[in-house]
Amino acid sequence: MDDETFRAWARRAADWSVDYLAGVGERPVRAQVAPGEIFRQLPDTPPAAGEPMERIFSDLDRVVMPGMTHWQHPRFFAYFPANASPPSLVAEFVTAALAAQCMLWQTSPAATELETRVMDWLRQMIGLPDGFSGVIQDSASGATLAALLTARERALGFTGNAKGLAGGPTLRVYASAQVHSSVDKAVRIAGYGDANLVRIPVTGLLHGMDPDALDATIRADREAGLVPAAIVACLGGTSIGACDPIEAVAAVARRHDVFLHVDAAWAGSAMICPEFRDLMRGAEHADSLVFNPHKWLFTHFDCSAHFVRDPKALTDTLGIRPPFLRTLGQDGFVDYNEWSIPLGRRFRALKLWFVIRSYGVEALRGMIRDHVAWARELAEVIAAEPDFELTTEPILSLFTFRYAPAGAGTDDLDALNARLVERINDDGRTYLTQTRHDGRFVIRFQVGQTTTTREDVMMAWAAVKEIAAGLRAG
Repeated sequence: MDDETFRAWARRAADWSVDYLAGVGERPVRAQVAPGEIFRQLPDTPPAAGEPMERIFSDLDRVVMPGMTHWQHPRFFAYFPANASPPSLVAEFVTAALAAQCMLWQTSPAATELETRVMDWLRQMIGLPDGFSGVIQDSASGATLAALLTARERALGFTGNAKGLAGGPTLRVYASAQVHSSVDKAVRIAGYGDANLVRIPVTGLLHGMDPDALDATIRADREAGLVPAAIVACLGGTSIGACDPIEAVAAVARRHDVFLHVDAAWAGSAMICPEFRDLMRGAEHADSLVFNPHKWLFTHFDCSAHFVRDPKALTDTLGIRPPFLRTLGQDGFVDYNEWSIPLGRRFRALKLWFVIRSYGVEALRGMIRDHVAWARELAEVIAAEPDFELTTEPILSLFTFRYAPAGAGTDDLDALNARLVERINDDGRTYLTQTRHDGRFVIRFQVGQTTTTREDVMMAWAAVKEIAAGLRAG
């Protein structure tokens, strides 16, 4: 592809992107295809000769797009958002053009130094005190794994990497059942083992872990000859938005000298609003904290903000510097590959820099405040509906509910609500997901997509009511 052809198709791609985002609200939110439908339209073998871009772009629209679920749809209320924004997309165009491998300072000094500055902006924005250093990870899963590896090494006196884990003490990790499954995965990968992820019971309106139970469990483990290594506190759990009492949990961690990691993957973005920071009180005492700007700070995936109190503990755990990765003759720089599990690193800081500068902190706060307000308003509407029940109160912009029409047997409600979610998502006007709470099948509703309006929230609710009525009648 020569320069002028590239210019033409780059413009075409930009125009396609703008048109797509402008019209995404007219599409079904979830892909409306059957398994294998896309696969069967793709040739069995690769093309021997190059094909014209016109044909490729035509197949993008004809073959690929029907199989896409539209995460940027204004009525996407499922999971947590992977929301984006035009400034972030423009930055991604530039990042893709640069195609830099930003593993070392010397491989792109601007990428490293911009990341250092932007992470400090984020630290200030969420109210973490001086003394925390930040790095952009690929995901909260990667950050949590890095944290649990660091906790493991600290508990072993930084001997685990050198000597291995065989024959060593049994290390324990503590968390409630509300933490994300990435914690379970990290426990496996880091060598703790499933049996040593200890679930602490939850209590209170925020469904947070009981600090007294945590303290008692750690004491009992120590008496049994086990080694408490890490606590993972939850700030905005995926299921129902559960929040641990971080201040009380941090006091237990300090009392027993146990590493504390705070997983705020979704809710951390809301901490840019000072009025929500009661939820993270005590996070200043954590050893590490992670949140995802790619969830609720209008920045393209992947962009996960990982803050650590002691960078040396992290780099002593993850850092390996063979001769070919050394920067010679330079001082006063950071090589962020030593802060991450992968060696390779994209220029992720650029899109965050574009977003923060383009919107400004006050506008970002206003968007998050709107999402929280609209979720609370809808929760009140649902609570007043005779055939529905609110099963968990809103925590920030997430709540759960279920359809419970008069006369329906308790044993039938789980099946009824499962059918309702299936019908809602097949309908295409909105997209919701489910979870289980107190042993019941419930429906999640989370507001957070960049272009969502109050009207979108209420339109989604109207669709839910209409589909539920038809389900009951049928």
